[in-house]
Amino acid sequence: MIPPPWHSVKLRTIMPRQNAKSTPLPELAEIRPGQSIELLKALHILTRDGRMNQDSRRKLKQVYHLYQFIEPLLRQVIGDRGSARLADIGAGKSYLGFILYDLFFKARDDASHIYAIEARGELVQKSAALARELQFSRMTFVNLSVADAMNASQLPAALDVVTALHACDTATDDAIRFALSRHARFIVLAPCCQAEVAAALRKNKSAALGDPLTEAWRHPLHTREFGGHITNVLRCLQLEAHGYQVNVTELVGWEHSLKNELIIASYKDLPRARPARRLGELLAKVGLEALQERFFVA
Repeated sequence: MIPPPWHSVKLRTIMPRQNAKSTPLPELAEIRPGQSIELLKALHILTRDGRMNQDSRRKLKQVYHLYQFIEPLLRQVIGDRGSARLADIGAGKSYLGFILYDLFFKARDDASHIYAIEARGELVQKSAALARELQFSRMTFVNLSVADAMNASQLPAALDVVTALHACDTATDDAIRFALSRHARFIVLAPCCQAEVAAALRKNKSAALGDPLTEAWRHPLHTREFGGHITNVLRCLQLEAHGYQVNVTELVGWEHSLKNELIIASYKDLPRARPARRLGELLAKVGLEALQERFFVA
C-alpha cells in the first residue's frame, strides 16, 4: 500500500473531520434552560464564541441564585393580582432585570413590568438601547438616584417587588426607604459594604469602653466587620417595625462572594411595637443614637 503524501497526513492531523460532532462548551451547562445565549453575549457575560471568564461566571451565578428567590414571589403576586411590578434599585448594567425578563416576563402576556433605577446616565442609555433591540417592551430605565426616585412620577405609586443587589454603603438603606414609600409587598436585598455605622462606632468607641460589649468592635478590623453585621441587624429590625416578616439567608456560597447575605422581607402587617423598641434599645446599646433617622420606624 502506497502511503499518502506527507502534506496530506499533516493536513489530516491539524484539520478536524468535517463530519465530526462539535463538543458543547462547558459554559453552556451553567446556563438555565430557556435563557437566550444572544442576550448573555449582549450583556458581555458570554464572549462572542460562547466562553465565560471567572468574573462573568460569578456574576451569572449570583443573578441566578437571586432569580431563584424572586421567581416564587413574582408568581405569588401574579396569582393574586394578574401582573407584577418590580423595581431594581441601583440596577447598574441591569443584568438582573434583563435575565428576569428573559426567563420569566418575556413569555407572559400581561401588564407585568420591570423598572430599572440607576444614577449613571451612560448605563441607563445603553440598557434602554439593548431593551429596544431585544423588544423587551415592558422594561423602563430611570436615570435617577434612589433618593430622587422616591417621588418620581414615572414610577408607579405602589410596587410589588423591590430588589437591590449589592447597593453599596447607604444605598441599601435608601432602597429600603424607597420600598417602604412605594408600599412594596416584597423586598429582596443583598447588602454590600456599609461604612456609616463603622464610622459612628469608631467615633464613640472611647465613650463606650466601659461596656464589655465594646470588645466586639475595639480592634479596627472588628469595627468594620461588626459595623457591617450590626447594620444588617438594624435593617431587619427596621423592616419588622414596618410590619414585614423577615428572613435572612445566604445568596451564594462564600467562594463566590464575601458579601453573601440576603434579606427577604414580606409584608404581613405584623405587630410593630416590639421590633421598634428593640431597634431603639440596640442603637442606644452600641452608641448609635445619632443614626435613629437612618433606621426610622413607622
